[in-house]
Amino acid sequence: MLFEPRSGRLAAWGNALLAGLVSPDEAALSIVGEDAVHRVAGLPGEAGPVGLTLALGRLRALGVAGLRVALPTPGHPLGLSGPPEFNARALEAEEAVVCAGAALGLVPEVEEAGPAGDVHVSVVWHCLPVREAPPADVPSLGEAERELAEALREATVALTRLDVAGSGPVAEAALSAYRARAEAGREVLAPGYPPRAVRVLALAQRVDLLVSLAYENGHGGAVAASEMAARAEALRPVERVARRALVAAYNAAVEQL
Repeated sequence: MLFEPRSGRLAAWGNALLAGLVSPDEAALSIVGEDAVHRVAGLPGEAGPVGLTLALGRLRALGVAGLRVALPTPGHPLGLSGPPEFNARALEAEEAVVCAGAALGLVPEVEEAGPAGDVHVSVVWHCLPVREAPPADVPSLGEAERELAEALREATVALTRLDVAGSGPVAEAALSAYRARAEAGREVLAPGYPPRAVRVLALAQRVDLLVSLAYENGHGGAVAASEMAARAEALRPVERVARRALVAAYNAAVEQL
């Protein structure tokens, strides 16, 4: 239930590989995670889709020095720099990876097949040209940490006032999963990231989890339409802050180059 975008795994472990901190096989396995297979299509110099290990090596040969994450939503092109064609594809996928050192970006296309409980997930990363410009609306780690703390306080007050529940078996299971993941802090990000990035990412994931629980636990006491609208209004800026913090954390390895 924790929000761990595929673009985050690709950027984090790709950056660790580019820095020489992990092997190509370790990076590829960590990026794929629980998916069945990842391939990259449209790489310059390649006639068809290739595996992650070859793709990451090709990107390095093309001059890529780091990988940044973008998590755009309608009206908020977070982490993007253009052109419009790439932005549109990234917005449709709600995530992308933008290369530093080469004008290229990667957008995932996810396919699922099989019955419930035995779903086979394959991902094709489409390599596309991007504009070399500063990414949109990405805060520093310090800014992201301050924003998260403030947003969490404000949302807690607002949701408590609206009687939005955060209890029950579903909520408890999700929080237990979060605690187990948080205790394994070394697994939150790949090697090479500063401790502050690990801390910011963990907090951003916790905030995102709490927001998800607030949405999924029904209406709580917010049974009137006006109260439901007030709950959504309280959660919307928190979601935005959490996404900004996720991008800041994943991009920290590139910003310190």
